[in-house]
Amino acid sequence: MHEDQPATRFRELVVPHLQDALMFARGLTGNRDDAEDVVQEACLRAYAATGRGTVRHPRAWLLAIVRNTAFTWMAKNRPKAVLALGDDAEIDRLAETADAASTDTAILTPEAELIRKAEAAAVQRAVDALPALLREVLVLREFNELSYREIADLLSLPIGTVMSRLSRARLMLAISIAEAHRD
Repeated sequence: MHEDQPATRFRELVVPHLQDALMFARGLTGNRDDAEDVVQEACLRAYAATGRGTVRHPRAWLLAIVRNTAFTWMAKNRPKAVLALGDDAEIDRLAETADAASTDTAILTPEAELIRKAEAAAVQRAVDALPALLREVLVLREFNELSYREIADLLSLPIGTVMSRLSRARLMLAISIAEAHRD
């Protein structure tokens, strides 16, 4: 049985990066259900584009499609929505990163687990409060682990702009978390 070329290209270009696409869409839309809708639409767009030209960086190419699809989807479905990062998986990921730094092999007590969740929620609120342009760069770098160059290419920005936005995002995040701990 002969398989069609677009399906083969789709499997090569898109399927290996679906988890990254979903994580990025979650960061842009704020929840898993909307992210799944966005990624599904992005996959349809990617499939339609598989026969058009050479794709040098499939991951960045797919994330660019996800980004554009997310903004179009949100403009249609949530015209006045604020872009947010957040569902429990993202909070847990932030908390695990913090835990790794503070507790290597220790088993968390119920009290420590409660503190971890409270700290993760504070981080989540701080990320949610970032302006969309800063949050987008932060999500791409910290959650999707893209390089500065990949982010610059994806967002069509100079690399210096990416670096300054990321620096401002990290600074605002640190200030927000410090203020939350002061209260």
